[in-house]
Amino acid sequence: MAKKPGPDSDRAAPISNSELEARIADYLRDNPDYLAKHPELLETLTPPSRWSGDGVVDMQAFMLDRLKGEAESLRESATDLVYTARSNMLVQTRTHAAALALLGSGDYAKLAHVACFDLPLLLDVDVVTVCLEDDGAGAKAALAPDEFRPLAAGAVDEFLGPRDEVRLVENTADDGMIFGEAAGLVRSAALARLYPGGGQPPGMLALGAREVSTFNPSQATELLSFLARVLDDCLKRWLIPKA
Repeated sequence: MAKKPGPDSDRAAPISNSELEARIADYLRDNPDYLAKHPELLETLTPPSRWSGDGVVDMQAFMLDRLKGEAESLRESATDLVYTARSNMLVQTRTHAAALALLGSGDYAKLAHVACFDLPLLLDVDVVTVCLEDDGAGAKAALAPDEFRPLAAGAVDEFLGPRDEVRLVENTADDGMIFGEAAGLVRSAALARLYPGGGQPPGMLALGAREVSTFNPSQATELLSFLARVLDDCLKRWLIPKA
């Protein structure tokens, strides 16, 4: 009579540690790129302290090279972070200085001079213009300073879009409508909507740079918006009323 199989008869027989190690060694020989596919295992392995003979892989050197690569990557990331933080701080400092210069203008003509001649130096750009729309209904009086540029009614919406407050243009060519005589110099621009108040139509603060990509859509626009709001308040303070 055949013996009835027991509950443990289908289980594999246990293998010794030496046999298991041999199997692992055979597997690694058949899959030489295994550790390259699973580099995280190197962090848990204990490499030999000495090597002898030919054909021995220097695991410790491999792990050291990997750690050096990680350290170099972290160092580069830290350097980029410091550079970005310093750059942002510099832009913030320049913007605050520009805002103080606008607020310190003594009259409307002085405001125009500060905006168009002092701001380029303070903001480290090549040209700054203030454009105000002329709706043909007396708003042209707001353009009294020669430095401010007139725009046709509706031009601000054409440049910025009907809902956008700020637009950064990475690569642009101006026909002179925004930057006047400096149009041929400008290759990148930052535009911000202005609200002069006093019943005047909208305007636009325009920063121009000769280098392409000085401004690009990925950049933050909070500081430019802040500067535009400061200029708004200054325009409302010194705005020449309609006739």
